[in-house]
Amino acid sequence: MYSSNLIPVENALKLIESVKITLKKEDIPLEEANTRVLAENIEVLIDVPPFDRSAMDGYALIAEDTVMASKSNPIYLEVIDEIGAGSVSNHTLSQGHAIRIATGAPMPPGSNAVVMEEDIEHLDNKIKITKKVAFNRDVALKGEDLKKGEIILKEGQILDPNHLSVIASSGYSRVKVFKKPEVGVIITGNELVDPTTNLEPGKIVNSNRFALKGLVEDSLAVPHIKHCRDDLDTMANELHEYAQKYDVVITTGGTAISKGDVVVSATSKLGEVLVHGVAIKPGKPVGFGVVNNKPVFMLSGYPVAAAVQFDIFTRNYILKMQNIYKKFDLIECTAGDDIRSSKGKCNIIRAKLEEDRVYPIKTKAGINKSAVLSNCYIFIDEDTKDIKKGEKCNILKYSSLKVFE
Repeated sequence: MYSSNLIPVENALKLIESVKITLKKEDIPLEEANTRVLAENIEVLIDVPPFDRSAMDGYALIAEDTVMASKSNPIYLEVIDEIGAGSVSNHTLSQGHAIRIATGAPMPPGSNAVVMEEDIEHLDNKIKITKKVAFNRDVALKGEDLKKGEIILKEGQILDPNHLSVIASSGYSRVKVFKKPEVGVIITGNELVDPTTNLEPGKIVNSNRFALKGLVEDSLAVPHIKHCRDDLDTMANELHEYAQKYDVVITTGGTAISKGDVVVSATSKLGEVLVHGVAIKPGKPVGFGVVNNKPVFMLSGYPVAAAVQFDIFTRNYILKMQNIYKKFDLIECTAGDDIRSSKGKCNIIRAKLEEDRVYPIKTKAGINKSAVLSNCYIFIDEDTKDIKKGEKCNILKYSSLKVFE
């Protein structure tokens, strides 16, 4: 049952964090690893490049042959071979000779520098050089990029395309990552229907289905969503099934005390309710429990409140299950308008940040479009009174909630 004795947000978070997070790992093909969290250190298995190679299209030569080269004293080298990328030369370069070479091709034995195509003049089978070429000029040395045995990436790194390139170059075709949590989402409400323009009396579109799917995916987890009618036995059966199959369960609706609000009762029947009622606005009936050793986040049915509750109580938990520890920092801003606050509650107000001023979105509770009219939350703690225009307040940008900003 929902209690009028609301607990502070900080206490609720501590109770949620007391439920142990299990980190699961899996081995996957490298091509599937973008945005995944690395679950092992990457030790380079091969030198990169694996041989000295040309960094330019030009001519491999012996640098010492060009020491005296100048416009008034040009040096002429005989071209004895040509190497394309992926090919090698059977010639060992000797004094007075050069080999035409493509970018990325292995340096022929005896050579130690490359002169660019633009810096020479062709004369039949010879090249004319009019300035000194430095030792190892335009040569990528063996192991210069990655050295066999070095640790190039560490566990906990969120992988992006550049990381995947380095891992592949290091000799890996598969990689160990933290498993994406499988999140079961149960949306309750006899009144909910799929999107339509022909609503029957008393029915409303199930928008939470789409919002929660996106929020779970934003947390890099995998959502599994179903709609459940407002019946205690049905809810208990669905919750039991989801707590068996998935790593986390999220419900919406059924957390207050009105007839038909069955989620908290079902959770209590199957497991334990640790939180029910938090001093937060919106969304005070939020709940949290454990069923089959799986965390169960009981969010409000109102989409506006459910989104706030997810951001405050659920998002970080799911990220931590993947070894992602992201701190959501509040930043100080100037109020562009008066901001009303409910005493004794942590007020989280949708707002619009414009340059250096923030403006609260003034709508009634439950107005879903406030989410798209805003770009940040204003946070007002339990002990802070109303904030006047021009005073300082703390905000959290929506963009900072994302794993990838």
